[in-house]
Amino acid sequence: MDDILAPRFIDPVAARKHLEALRWPDGAECPHCGLINATAVTGGREGLYQCNSCREQFTVTVGTVFERSKIALNKWLLCNHLLCAGKKGMSAHQIHRMLGVTYKTAWFMCHRIREAMKDDGSPLGGPGKVVESDEAFVGGSASKQKHRKVAPKKVVVALIERGGKARSFHIANVNAKTLRGALVTNVDRASDLRTDGSINYRHVGSEFASHGYVDHRFEFARGETHSNTVENFFSILKRGVIGTYHHWSQAHIHRYLAEFDFRYSTKDISDRERADKALQGSFGKRLTYRRTAQLAA
Repeated sequence: MDDILAPRFIDPVAARKHLEALRWPDGAECPHCGLINATAVTGGREGLYQCNSCREQFTVTVGTVFERSKIALNKWLLCNHLLCAGKKGMSAHQIHRMLGVTYKTAWFMCHRIREAMKDDGSPLGGPGKVVESDEAFVGGSASKQKHRKVAPKKVVVALIERGGKARSFHIANVNAKTLRGALVTNVDRASDLRTDGSINYRHVGSEFASHGYVDHRFEFARGETHSNTVENFFSILKRGVIGTYHHWSQAHIHRYLAEFDFRYSTKDISDRERADKALQGSFGKRLTYRRTAQLAA
């Protein structure tokens, strides 16, 4: 449990020092040349360093998703904490009311933080590990009223390593070809694959160490053969869409999914540890407003 009145959520200086401690445990490292040989610049901007090797100046936010932002760093850290602590997420409207920023600013802050939550893309599973796969229709509306303009439901495929990470993504069409592409790209073939009885998994299942499936028309599980873990992930994901976000645009759905993947993958640690892990994920990443706006167009 973490107090939202902690100094780093109120004081920009405390927020900067917290970020510096996470990014530079051994001293200020120059983001330009990578050397730990910097001196704090006195009589100028607080938190400004100059590298004694390449002579470039930098702050702790250079090379992160916070770079060049005019929003106070303590508000960034609070926004990050709120997104990491909310099991079903937190809407940009709620962030803009709580932080006292505009909705447009809150929306962009949230997307920057989701960019920091993306994992490294390393394969899930491995020898002796079980990976579950399933797909679901998320968002949209089942209404048949023709006069209502509603976004169509989107197909999401989720891969869950039992006791490990989650990874999900949107695909346009569910068929054996698209599912195989998702599986062989993201799952170690030495893994044991567990799915439902969909015929789309029959062929690709032979490419893994083993493939067990259950027919949900007759059974939910057969010993350790089940897909209940991935279905639990979908239950959280769907409630987040319905109760918090209401609608995901196709241009940004990958970032929302990265957010839910991150929280699920770090569910066994505290909110503070999860928030710090997200901050560490922000290092070496940039997401400009221009890039976000182009994706939304």
